[in-house]
Amino acid sequence: MPLPQPMTWRKSSRSGGGENCVEVGCAHGTRAIRDTKLGETSPVLHVTDRAFTAFLRHLLR
Repeated sequence: MPLPQPMTWRKSSRSGGGENCVEVGCAHGTRAIRDTKLGETSPVLHVTDRAFTAFLRHLLR
């Protein structure tokens, strides 16, 4: 799936300095998640805003 342009990526504040880092992009009601260290070559997971919010709520329980 092509990424909406422009996609602004933000590194997770929980990533710390380790190698387990993710970035989240937001555009047109969807979220895109990718591996920080792979950058532009990373596979991208696309989810709806609603699904992303539900995922975060589950993590923060």
